Amino acid sequence: MFKDEVRRKLEDIIRGAVIKEQSDTCTTIRNKLCSSFSTSTTVKKDFESKSIIKKEQERFLQEIATQNDYWVKELPRQECYLARGGEAKVYLHEDNKSVIKINDGVYYATWLEYFNSLVIHNLLFPNTAYSFLGFALINNDLHAVLKQPFISSGSTAELNAIKELLTYNGFQNTKRQDYFNAEYGLILEDMHDENVIFKDNSLFFIDTVFYLIRSEK
Repeated sequence: MFKDEVRRKLEDIIRGAVIKEQSDTCTTIRNKLCSSFSTSTTVKKDFESKSIIKKEQERFLQEIATQNDYWVKELPRQECYLARGGEAKVYLHEDNKSVIKINDGVYYATWLEYFNSLVIHNLLFPNTAYSFLGFALINNDLHAVLKQPFISSGSTAELNAIKELLTYNGFQNTKRQDYFNAEYGLILEDMHDENVIFKDNSLFFIDTVFYLIRSEK
């Protein structure tokens, strides 16, 4: 079950409050966004209506990137390309211990919701936590560039093992490989075996998509 510190930070995310005592860049950018834009729940049918907000947040993030030198000056070489997920291109880092993910946030109605999802992932799955490297403009579209541990020599996880761990942590299986945590109003989608790796008797969640759906407190 969630530790008290994790619970407190999840509650801050739900309320749209600044998360204190955490200085990683993912959280820093999320805090800047929630200080300037109101927190909202995600409903997929609202994507179009929130497109204006997302564009405003994109301009805001470009200003932050310029002010804080968050622009990535060199993207991974094509020969390092590994795969493409639904929203990210994945490259092997030169250290062979990490991957670089270039993400356009297409699964999220706003950039705040995207960074909320990153921070939630890092809270719940620290063994595959994302590090924010910066932003890049690709074909005039904003992309986040992230680094994540590369879990090699593992096998795809069994769906029952994924379900057992998530259920223990308060997530109920809703349909197929989607889960919902009623306490925090969290949807966790698409937890199929390709998004979770089994290694050394542990599960490594490498690709998660979190949505907040509960109304603000």
